[in-house]
Amino acid sequence: MKIALGADHGGFELKCSLASHLQKKGHRLVDFGTDSADAVDYPDYAERVAVAVAGGEADRGIMICGSGVGAAIAANKVPGARAALCHDTFSAHQGVEDDDANVLCLGARVVGPALAADIVDIWLAAKFSNAERHRRRLEKVLGLEKKYSKEGSPR
Repeated sequence: MKIALGADHGGFELKCSLASHLQKKGHRLVDFGTDSADAVDYPDYAERVAVAVAGGEADRGIMICGSGVGAAIAANKVPGARAALCHDTFSAHQGVEDDDANVLCLGARVVGPALAADIVDIWLAAKFSNAERHRRRLEKVLGLEKKYSKEGSPR
């Protein structure tokens, strides 16, 4: 699988650990940075990962920041990206099976490398169920994205 990978300074070390893990598993990586622990802004990297996934450059994306929250918020601003913040294996597989998540966000200050690797493996192995109720809900989510992409913010 081709995976877009990104992190801010808070996620840099975990990104390096996961990159090695993913390469050993035979995945192809597109690394969007950052390349050090020097302070950077997570939205810049979350955008790159989300655009790569939404545009078809990568099959899935993984974005890491300190908590994972900011990365998920930023990635979800890109139409076509469905970013899920997961700190456990249940959310990881359920987010794909039920919600067709295509960007995984992790908090490097929340999960360690071993748990992160387990979450990533389970998330990558999961497939969208295509069950009618999940397709219906996904269509509603896509409808919201389309509506507010055209109309702008409701505020």
